[in-house]
Amino acid sequence: MGPLEFVLILIVLVVIVIVARSIRVVQQARAYVIERLGAYATTWSVGLHFKIPFIERVAKVVSLKEQVADFPPQPVITKDNVTMQIDTVVYFEITDPKLYTYGIENPMTAIENLSATTLRNIIGDLELDQCLTSRDIINSKMRSILDVATDPWGIKVNRVELKNILPPKEIQSAMEKQMKAERERREAILKAEGEKRAAILSAEGEKESAILRADAKKQAAILEAEGHAEAILKVQQATAEGLKLLNEAAPTDAVVKIRALEAFAAAANGQATKIIIPSEIQGLAGLAEGLVESVKK
Repeated sequence: MGPLEFVLILIVLVVIVIVARSIRVVQQARAYVIERLGAYATTWSVGLHFKIPFIERVAKVVSLKEQVADFPPQPVITKDNVTMQIDTVVYFEITDPKLYTYGIENPMTAIENLSATTLRNIIGDLELDQCLTSRDIINSKMRSILDVATDPWGIKVNRVELKNILPPKEIQSAMEKQMKAERERREAILKAEGEKRAAILSAEGEKESAILRADAKKQAAILEAEGHAEAILKVQQATAEGLKLLNEAAPTDAVVKIRALEAFAAAANGQATKIIIPSEIQGLAGLAEGLVESVKK
């Protein structure tokens, strides 16, 4: 092999290497920013691409996935002059690789500083209690402000979350005492309401029991009165039936007087010490003696 052939082979190998290195495959969720002679030329998306050797170059490889930036705690002062430490988490994605590459020198540092400044402005208009209870409002305001500010950089801010809010230790201690007192107050209220409810239920039970006992006595008295009334009615009916039968039999005066004498004998069989005999009964007694004497004769 002569020197000329060696040079030709070497040139061919160099060309093959250059061509091979000029062929690029762009993966999913990535974008390549291409410069031609130092100026922006195009943006490669997913697929197979070829760049002109020595003229074009890959200026930046950009990830199009949603990214998370967790920034360290930032000191902020509330409206009532309380200094707190708040750290934020920003969720963002790159929507324009060209703007992301040429819009700002260091996008992540810019987002961090912008989020810290925005957080101080928002917290400065709120008091401590509002800061602790208005996280959603703060998150929404920060997301809106950051999204508008980062739009010229080709960045879209999807969410902003306050990760931690750390007030001074003395305020934390006071808040814990306040929370403890509030829990004790709620416990006392619940206990009092329970006792009140128990007393009400007990009183209602006693009331219902008394009503039931009164109803039972009332029903017993009614039944007893109805029994007496029915008994009297039966006696009156029997008496009326007896009188009816007696009237139908048409007894003589002698029979009536004898029956009266029998009734008087039954009445005299009691404990009475004095008996007043009606005149009719006396006449009946004389009649009875006359009957006895006639029988003896």
